[in-house]
Formats: sequence, C-alpha cells, structure tokens
Amino acid sequence: MGVALYLDVHVPGAIAEQLRRRQVDVLTAIADGWQQRSDEDLLQHAFEMRRVLFTQDIRFRALAEEWQRNGRPFAGLLFGHQLRGTIGQYVEDLELVVKASEADEWMNRIEYLPF
Repeated sequence: MGVALYLDVHVPGAIAEQLRRRQVDVLTAIADGWQQRSDEDLLQHAFEMRRVLFTQDIRFRALAEEWQRNGRPFAGLLFGHQLRGTIGQYVEDLELVVKASEADEWMNRIEYLPF
C-alpha cells in the first residue's frame, strides 16, 4: 500500500490540485471538514487515516517533534517552509514520496522539503 497524503490548511490549494492531476492520493483538511481543528487533532486524525501530513506551519513541526520525544505515534510529517520552496518543488517532492515509498516507512518520521 502506497503513501496517502493529508494537507494542512496552510498549504496552497494549487499543490493539492497539481498532485491530483498526477494521480496522487491527497486529501486536504479543508475538503475533509477539519479546517477548524487544533494541530494536535489534525495530526491524530491523519494518523488514524494512515495519511502522511504535509504542512507549512512550523507549529506542526514542533508538535511532531514533541510526539517523537514522547513516543506518541503519528503517520509521518513532511514540513515545507513557505519561503524555501516553490509550489512546483513541493509537488515534485510530494509525488516522489508517494510513488517511491510505503506508508510504514513514514511512521513517526519528520522530513523537510524541498529535498
């Protein structure tokens, strides 16, 4: 089973749109009706759905790091700083993650984009 993505509300909609055009399994927090939930709720929700969370919100990175230290499981976190990559770079990197890895490889892991 491949990697499925969950995109935080801070991620531009163009990224999700481009990923869908590339046949990537992506769900946004907005489309899921979870845009008003806390970061902790979203990270837990992504874990329950077995979706790796992509965010551009630094608070999520800090939260995932805390969960790592405390041994609390999550499905993986991909963090891309808003000023360090373009939409195209993020789309390419996220597509690579989905097509070249498996969901189990991302458990409790944090990776920074762009690669």
